Formats: sequence, structure tokens, C-alpha cells
Amino acid sequence: MKKILLSLIFLGSSGGNLKAADASFDQLLKQISPDVKVQAPAPSLEKVSMSGIADDGRYWVTAVASDKQARTRLMEAGMDIVEIHGSKVSGLAHANTLKALSAEKSMVIESAITVEALHAALSSQKDFPTADAAYHNYAETTDLLKQMASKNSDIASLFSIGKSVEGRDIWCLRINSNAKGTAKSSKPGAFFLGNMHAREHLANEVPLLFAAWLMDHRNDADVKKYISTLDIYIVPMNNPDGVEFDIKTGKYQMYRKNMSKNSDGSRGVDLNRNYDSWWCQQGASHSTWADTYCGPRAFSEPETQAIKKFVEERPNLRTHISYHTYGGEILYPWGGSDDDVPDQKDRAAFIKLAGEMGKLTGYVARKSSDMYVATGDSCDWTYEAGKILSFTFELEGSGFYPGAAIITRTVNSNVKAAVYLLSVTDNPYK
Repeated sequence: MKKILLSLIFLGSSGGNLKAADASFDQLLKQISPDVKVQAPAPSLEKVSMSGIADDGRYWVTAVASDKQARTRLMEAGMDIVEIHGSKVSGLAHANTLKALSAEKSMVIESAITVEALHAALSSQKDFPTADAAYHNYAETTDLLKQMASKNSDIASLFSIGKSVEGRDIWCLRINSNAKGTAKSSKPGAFFLGNMHAREHLANEVPLLFAAWLMDHRNDADVKKYISTLDIYIVPMNNPDGVEFDIKTGKYQMYRKNMSKNSDGSRGVDLNRNYDSWWCQQGASHSTWADTYCGPRAFSEPETQAIKKFVEERPNLRTHISYHTYGGEILYPWGGSDDDVPDQKDRAAFIKLAGEMGKLTGYVARKSSDMYVATGDSCDWTYEAGKILSFTFELEGSGFYPGAAIITRTVNSNVKAAVYLLSVTDNPYK
């Protein structure tokens, strides 16, 4: 075991978000300053002792993991793998995870850097740092969705699919020419889901602005056809509590989970380990303090329960994208097993559709478990439960907080991919 290096990362800057709400796609993009750098400057590092550990006990860790089996083991121990570089991985791990890994001679931790907790003083702004003001918080996202539904009431409606731990509505914009709200429809359905993990704010912007794009282009021949023949659902923010916590001080918290209070006093469940698909087996942790904590049982969280109910009540759903960051990849089942999906027709469709969307975005298309095995995954469950062809998009960027200038490029390429998915939703096998 190599000696652990402890350093401190200083994150972000405080400030308010002063943008005015506007549901127009072009206006939303104009709010993004072209002068904002895509990547923030590298953080300064300063050596500290173990007594200088952050309040929440987490570290940014670089570890040796030469294959996906080793990567899966790190996930099970509680490490949240964020980056893979050859035989090394980096990500977040609690101090308890480091202690557990230190007892395993096969696991080599090269460095561990404390992440500043930033819990000292709540900002009165409770919003994104000034440089990232183009991103939308929960209230702004809600306002924009309401505007879209109001201005396009003949084809759009807004309803809540459930409430979060802290009681926030999880809003869904539905686009359908003759069915509103929760009314049933026999049209083939497409489901776009964003921001399951709190710190992945770009994963809210893409589906939110895609909704705005559809409203602005509703009279284009192809879009008009999709609106008249399909049942389209967009849930931009699945984890509103976590999002608000991540930006509550005007500085980022590097927070991933929801805001459940665990029995030992720790906080949060990883929503993308909480689905009933090989629940809490490989690549998930039973440790409450881990970023990959799977929860006390499958579907223990109101946010995952809301998605479960939503999917089970809509047997017409055919296609699905769940947006995450970061890495520039399009992943398809299985994520919780090394095996391929057994249905050859489905497997061929996964490969074909992921490949086509990869061409439009520049992302790498592959089976999810090729990175590492992670059980309790939402797209595994939606495919298994509803035979919905489901894809995880790991949006582009080199960090969870890539700046505001990346939004325009990411949204434009992902709009193309989402429109492509709409074009095949009536028959994904064609």
C-alpha cells in the first residue's frame, strides 16, 4: 500500500443567478455568455493532515484498477468512479472506504485528496456560482416547464410524477396532440429523464432545452409528425433535493445522492443503484456513507418509486434516455451483468441505435458493463420491466462542473440524437 497523500481542493465561487426565465430555445441559448471558459482553472492543492479532513469525510481518490473486475470491486467498497485512464481510476470515496481498501493488498490507492465540504455558511442566494448562472435551478426549471405547457397548451401539459424526499414535485412535461396530463395513450412513447445525480447539472439542461427546442420547432414537418403520432415525456430533474443541496452555498458540494436520512445519521442514497435490477450486488455498496449506497432495499426512495410507477402505468413506452455526466458515452444494457441481453433482436437494436446516436453526438457507444458492473441501474430496470429500449447518456465534458459555455454545444448535438430517437420510436427495430 502506498502512502496516502492528503490535500485540499478549493471549489467554485459564490454568487447569484440573475437570469430571467424565458421558454424560447434561442433565448435560453443566448443567455449563455460566449466569454465563459468551458473548463475552470485547475484547483490549488495544499497538504493537510488527517485532522484536516472535510466535514463529510470524502476524498478524491486515484487508484490502480487494471480491469473492470477491479473497478467493480472499488464500486462495491463505496468508491464512486468518475474517470478511467488506462489502469488507473479516479473518483470519490469516503474515509471509511479508504480504511477498508487499505486492508486489501490487491488494492493500491495512489493518492487521496480531501474535498472541501463547504458547509460553513449558507449563501442567501442559494444558487449556482455567478460564472454558471446559465444553468437552471429547481425553481427556474419549474417556471420554464410551466411556461412551455401554458404557451403550447394544445399539445403540451405538465404534471408531477411524485415528490422527492423533501417534498418537491418531480415535474414531467408531456407532449401529445390529443392526450393531456396522466390520460392514457396508445401512441408509442418516448421518455427522457435528467439529473438523477445531484451534481450532474448539465443533465438537466439537455432535456430541459430539448423540450424548449421541440416547442419552438413544433411546426417543422418532422417534429409536427412526431407530436401527432408519439407520446413524449420529459422529466428534466429527477433529484431536485440533491440539486438544491449541491448549489445551496453558491459553491458546489460535489454531491451525488438524494437527501434521505439514513438510520445511522448519514445522508443520501444513490438513486442509480436503487432500482430492482440485481439490486445491490456487484458495483454497489451497502455502506450508508458511500456515494454508491444502494439504499436499505430496492425502490426505497420516493424518487425511484415515482419512476417505477410512471413506467409501469405506461406500457406504450418504447424508447428511453437517462442523461448523466460525464464521459461522452452512450451506454445500453446490461450494466449490472457482464452478459449481453438475451433477446438478439433487442441486442441488435441497442447496438444500431446507440451507434447512430453516437455519430450525431461524437460519443462512444458500448454496453454499460464494459466499464464496470453496476447493479440497481435504472436503464437495466426500464428495459427489463417494460422492454423499453433504454440508453444512458454520459454527456461530454471533463468534470461535473465544466462551465456554462459547454451547454450550447452539448445541447445542440444531443437535440439531434433525441430527435433521431423520436424518429425510430414508432418501430425501434426498423
